[in-house]
Amino acid sequence: MSDQREEGLVRSAASRQRATFLELFLDLVFVFALTRISARVISDFTDGQRGVYAGLGQALLLFLALWAVWSLTAWSTSWLDPEASIVQIVIVMTVVGAMTMAVAVPDGFGARAPLFAITYVSLQIGRVVYFHLAGHGRPDPRQSIRVLFWLGMSAPLWVIGALAAEGSVRGPLWTAAVLIDYAGLFLGWPTPRLGARRLGVRAIAAEHLAERYQQFLLIALGEAIFVIGLAFSGSEFHADQTGGFLLALGTTVLLWRTYFHVAGGLLDAAISQSRDATRLATDMAFTHLIMIAGIVLTGVGFELVITEPLRHLPAAWLIAILGGPALFLAGRTALEYQVFARVSRSRTAGLLALGLLVPVTPHLNPLNAGVATAVVLLAVVGADSRRSRRRAPEMPTPPY
Repeated sequence: MSDQREEGLVRSAASRQRATFLELFLDLVFVFALTRISARVISDFTDGQRGVYAGLGQALLLFLALWAVWSLTAWSTSWLDPEASIVQIVIVMTVVGAMTMAVAVPDGFGARAPLFAITYVSLQIGRVVYFHLAGHGRPDPRQSIRVLFWLGMSAPLWVIGALAAEGSVRGPLWTAAVLIDYAGLFLGWPTPRLGARRLGVRAIAAEHLAERYQQFLLIALGEAIFVIGLAFSGSEFHADQTGGFLLALGTTVLLWRTYFHVAGGLLDAAISQSRDATRLATDMAFTHLIMIAGIVLTGVGFELVITEPLRHLPAAWLIAILGGPALFLAGRTALEYQVFARVSRSRTAGLLALGLLVPVTPHLNPLNAGVATAVVLLAVVGADSRRSRRRAPEMPTPPY
């Protein structure tokens, strides 16, 4: 009987690898969540009430909490059968909780901090407890204990930080809480007497998990397109604004091309061939986190370029216009190493070129700074295309 119950929860080799419609429905919530993050960061760059650096730090913490919710869900449905009723109920819980967190994001460090933090804690702990009870401890009761042990360390920091007076200890407490949550995920939730064990260590659906990473990156690109369209539709359609709009669209295409060129399309094969698939899949979660953060920040830069393309360029705007693409390229460089155990020279050259633009671009306007960034990305894409024409198709060779 226990074997049958476990078989009803854990994915079989013949289970459907594509994401279910319910999982895709969950992704729609995160499209909205990313728009709230972007709107918050754009406000920090333009109205300056919170200050750019403080606002970016706060937005990053909110983004990391949302990513933790999504990534744990993606891992779970790549290990467990997403068609099982227990798993589907957990996904529905995640939809409700993530949507509540998303609507709290604009004032997530202010009046809505308790709503954001308490929802996050309740969702993360509630999902584990419900699954453990409804599944009668199957398929791995010790894993629930491991995850709850780490969530139990971070939960008080989230709640105390949320209830503390605004502007006091909220930032440091939430930073510590995020570090604990991500350390647990990265290390496999090591727990006294039980040790560490990542989700799906026995069997992970490589194709499903790879597709989920790819889908979320496309969500981020879609959110950037939303920002571009919203900014341009609200403009006066002047020639310089139209130029900024076309530049933003072209840069988005370059980001898409850079990601999916070879490595981005071979995630499932790399995970399948890895000697330590769970470690590689975990590391890929972090590289996608970096790339998605870069895309969101790049989208903010698009908004600034389109709305005020010819104004004097504030130095802080370079964080979005140059920093966003650099962050994306850094994550894509790490992903290439994870898939092929090597790094193309074009990636490092692109990062170096973006770094060299930092002292130059303050003398340019936002539109020209965006053009310079796009030229760097275009050079990376061009180098990739030339290399592909000269070489035979490359198979994944993960480093571990």
